[in-house]
Amino acid sequence: MAVSPEGDVMQAQGKYELVYIVSPDSSEEQVAAVHAEVEALVSRMEGRIENTENWGRRRLAYEIGGYHEGTYVLELVEGSGALLRELDRRLRVLDQVIRHLVIRVDRELSVLERSRTRRKRRVVRRRVARGLPAEPVPVESPTTTAAAPSAPGAVEVSSGAESSVPAGGTTSNESEPQAGEEG
Repeated sequence: MAVSPEGDVMQAQGKYELVYIVSPDSSEEQVAAVHAEVEALVSRMEGRIENTENWGRRRLAYEIGGYHEGTYVLELVEGSGALLRELDRRLRVLDQVIRHLVIRVDRELSVLERSRTRRKRRVVRRRVARGLPAEPVPVESPTTTAAAPSAPGAVEVSSGAESSVPAGGTTSNESEPQAGEEG
Protein backbone atom coordinates (compact mmCIF):
# COMPACT_ATOMS: atom_id res chain seq x y z
CA MET A 1 0.00 0.00 0.00
CA ALA A 2 1.14 3.50 -0.71
CA VAL A 3 1.30 6.28 1.87
CA SER A 4 0.24 9.83 0.99
CA PRO A 5 2.38 12.87 2.02
CA GLU A 6 -0.08 13.51 4.86
CA GLY A 7 0.61 10.04 6.27
CA ASP A 8 -2.73 8.51 5.22
CA VAL A 9 -2.77 5.05 3.75
CA MET A 10 -3.92 5.25 0.13
CA GLN A 11 -5.96 2.46 -1.41
CA ALA A 12 -4.93 1.22 -4.84
CA GLN A 13 -7.48 2.06 -7.49
CA GLY A 14 -8.70 -0.77 -9.68
CA LYS A 15 -11.29 -1.30 -12.39
CA TYR A 16 -14.19 -3.57 -11.62
CA GLU A 17 -17.23 -4.84 -13.49
CA LEU A 18 -20.34 -4.84 -11.34
CA VAL A 19 -23.35 -6.77 -12.61
CA TYR A 20 -26.53 -6.78 -10.62
CA ILE A 21 -29.95 -8.25 -11.33
CA VAL A 22 -33.00 -6.34 -10.17
CA SER A 23 -36.22 -8.26 -9.52
CA PRO A 24 -38.80 -8.26 -12.33
CA ASP A 25 -41.37 -6.75 -9.93
CA SER A 26 -39.35 -3.50 -9.89
CA SER A 27 -40.32 -0.68 -12.25
CA GLU A 28 -37.87 1.29 -14.40
CA GLU A 29 -37.93 4.04 -11.77
CA GLN A 30 -36.88 1.57 -9.08
CA VAL A 31 -34.05 0.27 -11.30
CA ALA A 32 -32.95 3.89 -11.79
CA ALA A 33 -33.12 4.41 -8.01
CA VAL A 34 -30.82 1.41 -7.43
CA HIS A 35 -28.39 2.84 -10.00
CA ALA A 36 -28.56 6.26 -8.31
CA GLU A 37 -27.78 4.67 -4.95
CA VAL A 38 -24.77 2.84 -6.44
CA GLU A 39 -23.63 6.06 -8.13
CA ALA A 40 -23.93 8.08 -4.89
CA LEU A 41 -21.94 5.50 -2.95
CA VAL A 42 -19.20 5.38 -5.58
CA SER A 43 -18.84 9.17 -5.73
CA ARG A 44 -18.89 9.47 -1.91
CA MET A 45 -16.05 6.94 -1.61
CA GLU A 46 -13.94 8.74 -4.25
CA GLY A 47 -14.52 6.28 -7.06
CA ARG A 48 -16.09 6.80 -10.43
CA ILE A 49 -18.44 4.95 -12.75
CA GLU A 50 -16.94 4.80 -16.24
CA ASN A 51 -19.82 3.10 -18.01
CA THR A 52 -23.35 1.88 -17.27
CA GLU A 53 -25.28 -0.51 -19.49
CA ASN A 54 -28.86 -1.50 -18.75
CA TRP A 55 -29.26 -4.86 -20.50
CA GLY A 56 -32.98 -4.90 -19.80
CA ARG A 57 -35.20 -7.74 -18.72
CA ARG A 58 -33.77 -11.20 -19.44
CA ARG A 59 -34.54 -14.75 -18.51
CA LEU A 60 -32.41 -16.15 -15.67
CA ALA A 61 -30.37 -19.32 -16.22
CA TYR A 62 -31.98 -20.78 -13.10
CA GLU A 63 -34.61 -19.71 -10.60
CA ILE A 64 -33.40 -17.22 -7.97
CA GLY A 65 -35.72 -16.46 -5.08
CA GLY A 66 -38.76 -17.59 -7.03
CA TYR A 67 -37.93 -15.37 -10.03
CA HIS A 68 -37.36 -16.66 -13.55
CA GLU A 69 -36.29 -13.32 -15.06
CA GLY A 70 -34.76 -10.05 -13.97
CA THR A 71 -33.39 -6.70 -15.16
CA TYR A 72 -29.61 -6.88 -15.69
CA VAL A 73 -27.39 -3.81 -15.19
CA LEU A 74 -23.62 -3.72 -15.90
CA GLU A 75 -21.43 -0.97 -14.47
CA LEU A 76 -17.70 -0.42 -14.97
CA VAL A 77 -16.45 1.06 -11.69
CA GLU A 78 -13.04 2.46 -10.83
CA GLY A 79 -12.28 2.56 -7.13
CA SER A 80 -10.61 1.03 -4.13
CA GLY A 81 -11.20 -2.32 -2.51
CA ALA A 82 -12.93 -0.60 0.40
CA LEU A 83 -15.44 0.90 -2.04
CA LEU A 84 -16.22 -2.50 -3.49
CA ARG A 85 -16.60 -4.10 -0.07
CA GLU A 86 -19.10 -1.40 0.91
CA LEU A 87 -20.89 -1.72 -2.44
CA ASP A 88 -21.11 -5.48 -1.96
CA ARG A 89 -22.55 -5.00 1.54
CA ARG A 90 -25.14 -2.48 0.34
CA LEU A 91 -26.29 -4.56 -2.63
CA ARG A 92 -26.76 -7.58 -0.36
CA VAL A 93 -29.14 -5.54 1.82
CA LEU A 94 -31.28 -4.11 -1.03
CA ASP A 95 -34.48 -6.07 -1.53
CA GLN A 96 -34.76 -5.17 -5.25
CA VAL A 97 -31.36 -6.72 -6.08
CA ILE A 98 -31.72 -10.49 -6.31
CA ARG A 99 -28.10 -11.24 -7.29
CA HIS A 100 -24.88 -9.28 -7.93
CA LEU A 101 -21.30 -10.01 -8.93
CA VAL A 102 -18.11 -7.93 -8.86
CA ILE A 103 -15.08 -8.87 -10.98
CA ARG A 104 -11.74 -7.07 -11.16
CA VAL A 105 -10.94 -6.41 -14.82
CA ASP A 106 -7.98 -4.01 -14.84
CA ARG A 107 -5.46 -6.84 -14.94
CA GLU A 108 -7.21 -8.48 -17.89
CA LEU A 109 -7.45 -5.12 -19.68
CA SER A 110 -3.72 -4.45 -19.20
CA VAL A 111 -2.84 -7.96 -20.44
CA LEU A 112 -5.08 -7.41 -23.47
CA GLU A 113 -3.49 -4.03 -24.21
CA ARG A 114 0.04 -5.47 -23.91
CA SER A 115 -0.77 -8.32 -26.29
CA ARG A 116 -2.28 -5.87 -28.81
CA THR A 117 0.85 -3.71 -28.62
CA ARG A 118 3.15 -6.72 -29.08
CA ARG A 119 1.11 -7.98 -32.03
CA LYS A 120 1.22 -4.52 -33.67
CA ARG A 121 5.02 -4.30 -33.24
CA ARG A 122 5.46 -7.81 -34.66
CA VAL A 123 3.33 -6.98 -37.73
CA VAL A 124 5.29 -3.75 -38.35
CA ARG A 125 8.60 -5.60 -37.99
CA ARG A 126 7.52 -8.29 -40.49
CA ARG A 127 6.23 -5.72 -43.00
CA VAL A 128 9.48 -3.74 -42.85
CA ALA A 129 11.53 -6.95 -43.23
CA ARG A 130 9.58 -7.73 -46.42
CA GLY A 131 10.25 -4.25 -47.78
CA LEU A 132 6.68 -3.05 -47.29
CA PRO A 133 5.65 0.17 -45.55
CA ALA A 134 5.10 -0.19 -41.80
CA GLU A 135 1.38 0.60 -42.15
CA PRO A 136 -0.75 -0.85 -44.97
CA VAL A 137 -1.71 1.69 -47.62
CA PRO A 138 -5.42 1.56 -48.51
CA VAL A 139 -6.01 0.84 -52.18
CA GLU A 140 -9.13 2.02 -53.97
CA SER A 141 -10.96 -0.68 -55.86
CA PRO A 142 -11.89 -0.02 -59.49
CA THR A 143 -15.47 1.10 -60.01
CA THR A 144 -16.04 -1.03 -63.09
CA THR A 145 -16.21 -4.77 -62.76
CA ALA A 146 -13.88 -6.15 -65.37
CA ALA A 147 -12.89 -9.77 -65.63
CA ALA A 148 -9.92 -10.30 -63.40
CA PRO A 149 -6.85 -11.68 -65.17
CA SER A 150 -5.82 -15.09 -63.96
CA ALA A 151 -2.90 -15.21 -61.62
CA PRO A 152 0.42 -16.43 -63.01
CA GLY A 153 0.73 -20.15 -62.63
CA ALA A 154 -3.01 -20.61 -62.12
CA VAL A 155 -4.55 -23.76 -63.51
CA GLU A 156 -7.85 -23.56 -65.30
CA VAL A 157 -10.37 -26.23 -64.53
CA SER A 158 -12.78 -27.23 -67.26
CA SER A 159 -16.34 -27.94 -66.30
CA GLY A 160 -16.89 -30.70 -68.82
CA ALA A 161 -16.46 -34.35 -67.86
CA GLU A 162 -13.44 -35.87 -69.44
CA SER A 163 -13.14 -39.53 -70.27
CA SER A 164 -10.45 -41.57 -68.61
CA VAL A 165 -10.68 -44.36 -71.16
CA PRO A 166 -7.47 -44.81 -73.17
CA ALA A 167 -7.54 -44.50 -76.93
CA GLY A 168 -7.55 -48.28 -77.36
CA GLY A 169 -10.93 -48.48 -75.65
CA THR A 170 -9.98 -51.02 -72.95
CA THR A 171 -10.08 -50.15 -69.33
CA SER A 172 -9.10 -53.48 -67.79
CA ASN A 173 -5.59 -54.80 -67.24
CA GLU A 174 -6.30 -58.04 -69.03
CA SER A 175 -3.73 -58.87 -71.59
CA GLU A 176 -5.06 -59.46 -75.04
CA PRO A 177 -3.83 -62.47 -76.90
CA GLN A 178 -1.13 -61.57 -79.33
CA ALA A 179 -1.03 -62.75 -82.90
CA GLY A 180 0.10 -66.32 -83.08
CA GLU A 181 -0.95 -67.19 -79.54
CA GLU A 182 -3.98 -69.14 -78.67
CA GLY A 183 -6.09 -68.16 -75.81
